[in-house]
Amino acid sequence: MPAKGVAEWKGDLKGGSGTFTAGDSISGAYSFKSRFEDGPGANPEQLIAAAHAACFSMALSAGLADAGTPVESVQTDATVTLRFVDGAPTITSIALHTVGVVPGIDEAGFKAAAEGAKAGCPVSKALAGVGEITLEATLA
Repeated sequence: MPAKGVAEWKGDLKGGSGTFTAGDSISGAYSFKSRFEDGPGANPEQLIAAAHAACFSMALSAGLADAGTPVESVQTDATVTLRFVDGAPTITSIALHTVGVVPGIDEAGFKAAAEGAKAGCPVSKALAGVGEITLEATLA
């Protein structure tokens, strides 16, 4: 199933502004300040973080269920870091932090499943060009 996102930018880089829509119900505004100066609004890196967290959580849940340890819940936070490298904005790292409520599994098993999900989730694969993707996985 194809997924669709749309964005429009108006104006120059620093003074302009944009809007985006993802799917049927996600939309927002973004600007130079929201992306590079912690101003109000969203930015593309937040969308990447949300997509990565959602994909990873689903992949981990599926892997654990397939292994016979279905989850009660998996909550994942993703932090995407944007820095200037050689004068160009670059996503330099993504930090995943996941907490699971999974009856019947120990910490080592959960961490191993989480590493498998990190390697196998489609968004992780799409982001393979990011220099560093870290993972911290714990049971609640």
